[in-house]
Amino acid sequence: MLARLIINMFALIITALIVPGIYVSGAIAGLLAALILGVVNVLVRPLLTILTLPLTILTLGLFLLVINGLMLMLTAYFVPGFSVDGLLPAVLGAVILSLISGLLRSNSPKRYY
Repeated sequence: MLARLIINMFALIITALIVPGIYVSGAIAGLLAALILGVVNVLVRPLLTILTLPLTILTLGLFLLVINGLMLMLTAYFVPGFSVDGLLPAVLGAVILSLISGLLRSNSPKRYY
């Protein structure tokens, strides 16, 4: 679990370097943001996904990208030193974050998962 948290921290920092509008002030803010993002994704995202299911079906699943961006913005609200400037950087950041964390996880030892 600690390895996954560190991988997510690195993915979040790399995402902040790539996407204009997402800022991480340091490693501690990145670690805290990765932790809070994990908690938000476990607690809030499933509820929001169920509540917006008709819209998600209507957009053929593309609305899930908006939900992921909103989770990133919610994380930025709770974490000092981590900020997201708007919905467009949040959605783009969520896509890039998914790609980078997936890439980093695929190159890590499998015993951690």
